[in-house]
Amino acid sequence: MQEKMQEMFADLHVHIGRSEKGKPIKITAARSLNFANIAKECADRKGIQIVGIIDCASPYVIEDIENFLQSGEAYEIQDGGIIYKDKVCIILGSEIETSEINDEGKTGSAHNLCYFPSLDDIKGFSNEMRSHIKNITLSSQRANISAYELVDIVEKYHGILIPAHAFTPHKSFYGNCTSRLERIFKEKFNKIFAIELGLSADTELADQISELETRTFLTNSDAHSLPKIAREYNKLLIKDISFKEFIKALKNEEGRKIITNYGLDPKLGKYHRTYCETCDKPIEGKPPITECPYCHEKNITMGVFDRIVSIRDKEVSKSPAFRPKYVYQVPLTFIPGLGSKTIDKLLNTFKTEMNILHKLSEDDLEAVVGEKVAKTIMNAREGNIAIQSGGGGIYGKLTVG
Repeated sequence: MQEKMQEMFADLHVHIGRSEKGKPIKITAARSLNFANIAKECADRKGIQIVGIIDCASPYVIEDIENFLQSGEAYEIQDGGIIYKDKVCIILGSEIETSEINDEGKTGSAHNLCYFPSLDDIKGFSNEMRSHIKNITLSSQRANISAYELVDIVEKYHGILIPAHAFTPHKSFYGNCTSRLERIFKEKFNKIFAIELGLSADTELADQISELETRTFLTNSDAHSLPKIAREYNKLLIKDISFKEFIKALKNEEGRKIITNYGLDPKLGKYHRTYCETCDKPIEGKPPITECPYCHEKNITMGVFDRIVSIRDKEVSKSPAFRPKYVYQVPLTFIPGLGSKTIDKLLNTFKTEMNILHKLSEDDLEAVVGEKVAKTIMNAREGNIAIQSGGGGIYGKLTVG
């Protein structure tokens, strides 16, 4: 009997803050973010079935993974990935910062998400990258090679490379390196099957760049703490949870595909609009904004919206037929009046955040959090809520009347 397709939730960009022994991995991430805790959070609270942990090339994390497998709580599978409690497939990944030459001939840098099927593969990748990175134990470290060169190293260990948060003003390809990915990857551009949109962009914005018409879009959390896991995520149509099936979904092969991107309204992202560093505030107005209209200085951080308008080659955003719908999703942590204790109460009652965000009626929610907060959650779910745009590293805000 042929195995049926299943709908699965996936977040492919989660950081590790510290190893089990307290060694620093991602300096800006929470200490509670370790390999085991991420697996448990996805299984028990978030309802995420595939998670990409992107600091697994650190020798400290590799040691944690080996110990985790020896504990019997998880096991590797032939099709790639580590299975935890038969609920979650952990995809082993590494975020690498590459050295690029931007459109003006100056030095730029961009983050790349590299995913691998097995522990042996990422061990091999880690050993090779030691000669290109000063400190392999830390996350997102700058390599002395370009993404064009990195593609070959990733492929050598059976992996795949995806440009990370592709439009953000810092450490991204479109944000500070190039107006076209094909200039960076040249003849290898056909090996780039997907890009990660980032919190400040969505499908409508990204589909104003024609070279992306054949690429899959990913919406991931880039979580630096456990509660931030699944603030953006994807719904996949696949046969089972494995690296092999994940790759097929990225490539739209054999009926596998991404069927929904769930993401923040880009206005909630912390780099959506241009930000004046002198006036210390985001600038609304017709994009692209290249200087502050208040102080008339160019001491600005260009926003994702403004950057896309400045480099787009399509005036009207038109998505290809295979493109999944993009659903604006407001995570529980963004809801006004919803603190950590109330979120815990919701999770204790309704099991996972996916249940709360997708399945519950307003009456169900009201029974736990009261009428006002339940109404806010429903309005956020339906997109009936005003947003003050973010920029310059400051998240946007929901404004509740």
